[in-house]
Amino acid sequence: MDLTSLTSRLEALQLLSGEKKPAAAAASSGLQTYFFTPKSGSKHPSHADQDLKLVVVTLEPEQNLGPAKALATQVGLKDMRAIAAADLEKLLGRKREQASPLSVPPQLVASTLLITSSSLTSSSETFSVPSPIDPATTLSVSAEQVQQLIKKLEEEGAAVKAVDFQAKAAQAAAPASPAVKSTPARGGSTIAEKEAAALRGKKDLEGKSGVQLGLTIRKEQAVFGDWYSQTLIKGDMLDYYDISGCYILKPWSYGIWQTIQNFFDAGIKELGVQNAYFPMFVSSKVLEREKDHIEGFAPEVAWVTRAGQSDLEEPIAIRPTSETVMYPYYAKWIRSHRDLPLKLNQWNSVVRWEFKNPQPFLRTREFLWQEGHTAFLTKPEADTEVLQILDLYRRVYEELLAVPVIPGVKSEKEKFAGGLYTTTVEGFIPTTGRGIQGGTSHCLGQNFSKMFNISVEDPENKGDKLHVWQNSWGLSTRTIGVMVMVHGDDKGLVLPPRVAQLQVVIVPVGITAKTTDEERGQVYEACLSVEKELKAKGIKVRYDDREGYTPAFKYNDWELKGVPVRLELGPKDLKEKSVVAVRRDTGNKSKLVIKDLTQSIPDLLDTIHDDMLNKARGEFNDHITVIERWEQIVPTLNKNHVVVLPWCEIEACEDEIKKRSAQESVEGAEDEKAPSAGAKSLCIPYDQARFGDVKGKKCPQCGEEAKRWTLFGRSY
Repeated sequence: MDLTSLTSRLEALQLLSGEKKPAAAAASSGLQTYFFTPKSGSKHPSHADQDLKLVVVTLEPEQNLGPAKALATQVGLKDMRAIAAADLEKLLGRKREQASPLSVPPQLVASTLLITSSSLTSSSETFSVPSPIDPATTLSVSAEQVQQLIKKLEEEGAAVKAVDFQAKAAQAAAPASPAVKSTPARGGSTIAEKEAAALRGKKDLEGKSGVQLGLTIRKEQAVFGDWYSQTLIKGDMLDYYDISGCYILKPWSYGIWQTIQNFFDAGIKELGVQNAYFPMFVSSKVLEREKDHIEGFAPEVAWVTRAGQSDLEEPIAIRPTSETVMYPYYAKWIRSHRDLPLKLNQWNSVVRWEFKNPQPFLRTREFLWQEGHTAFLTKPEADTEVLQILDLYRRVYEELLAVPVIPGVKSEKEKFAGGLYTTTVEGFIPTTGRGIQGGTSHCLGQNFSKMFNISVEDPENKGDKLHVWQNSWGLSTRTIGVMVMVHGDDKGLVLPPRVAQLQVVIVPVGITAKTTDEERGQVYEACLSVEKELKAKGIKVRYDDREGYTPAFKYNDWELKGVPVRLELGPKDLKEKSVVAVRRDTGNKSKLVIKDLTQSIPDLLDTIHDDMLNKARGEFNDHITVIERWEQIVPTLNKNHVVVLPWCEIEACEDEIKKRSAQESVEGAEDEKAPSAGAKSLCIPYDQARFGDVKGKKCPQCGEEAKRWTLFGRSY
């Protein structure tokens, strides 16, 4: 980076002598900046003979970028892709969190398109911007100085385009990307309300018009994110909040989380883990104590800088995770080997201020999770617990959610920052062909215990000091999103019976104008009796006696919400002493004898769970392909598969696999909507035997001797 030129730029804008703050204090008023690579062959808007190499987007803190594809189209580009952090650092000479429009090197300006928010011209705000010459500080920059910078960059050859991001958000009634923004649009309406308004008058998938309760988008044919968002809203799982990236979990989804909590909590208590609670606030001094660890979270940390009208003496972070919150007290509490092991877990929420497009349950700024933190005298004890917790995570997915996962260990590049090694359960979304991390169990080694001086006297060698071995492990509400994506269909949610808040719904049918009062009363009494008997057996059941709704309406309503079993009971069924049972997952109907329901319904629910798991496992297995030649990788990824490669486990090779596969995806894609992200390592599966002997195999990227089979793929 040319520091002389950048210093001159700051002098011209009178920023060298302006107000400076520690980098940590930049949070709430920071000017948002995004960096993209335009589609190969894109030209400078003002100079047709000049290649365009960089797109920089800058907008106010509370505005939303929206889908990159839509923005690219709006400014006349075919497409643009977000630049990976490592590539951006090479390009600008600065880490992602320290980059801004001020950082664009002079030699790159003439190949840059700068997209700015049109409202910056009338803004009177002051923004925090990272200093391009001092990574430790941020600059206070007025809107006027931002305009001066834009003008200066334009004079140096950059193309500049202004976009009204507020109007863009207001028009986004039905988002065209997986991200669903909840920022209030003009007039006070939220994007969710706009979406609901847009759906009025649309036809649902059965061709009916009006105010539609059913889905209007198919899971397979539409942009997957639109289907996902609509399924969550119409399935009564959540609602949008007026802060982007934050969502309200309604009882239908929160109940699923409580079921997961109860199952997992019982499991960890069998391992001797106790629950505790630590404060959500952490000082910058403590947070930054473990450098490698916090670097992984720095861009996402939210900071409290004011109390009322007064600035705090020191900014306070809201925990992105709790290692640095808890470990000073572990050092205080652990005084002897007799205090070990120490096993604590807390159920809480954490905040990670994502600047990517938020997506409910998958990428949110606040989310619920559990985080366990344990300390042991020896490494073998820590290693054992890592795998015990990982197996509990596998059981949550497979035994509760009917979602298959692959347990494995993360590569060195993908492991938890500051840890010794990371284990994971990896899921798969067949519709998008993307892997998804389901939960992680980390062995932290002695890194944190040395940093926080958590040590005891060696019981075998008196006088010697031993630093404890530590683990941390976490599972979040992402589990719910994975479940919806895997099992949902064109009718809405398909809930696994063991987490469904309502497992069976009873709908009275066959009631007509000709039905006598006696027959009507008999049907209603029978419905109530079945409900009572099933409840006594622990089945979550409801008799739907809502008046004014037809049976067909009730069918559609409960199908949309994913209830596993519907029982239809009418005068004819009553005479036959049976009910019609309809499965949500398959639509199959069967007759069940009323007197046997207390046995047949639990059996049916278990069958449904097993069938859902087996179906999902079959789809996952069908989309896993073992590849040994490079030229087969991208075509296989483009078929919505993940690939298993004989891999050398060299980090530079891992970077190259992601880079090359991304580049070849872009160059080889005839369809503009074809996925273009590169393949990253998902995990090194523990079950190596299923893929054969790796001995003698060569890494398809670099040709080095392969060490283990490794799962690579596009991912969330």
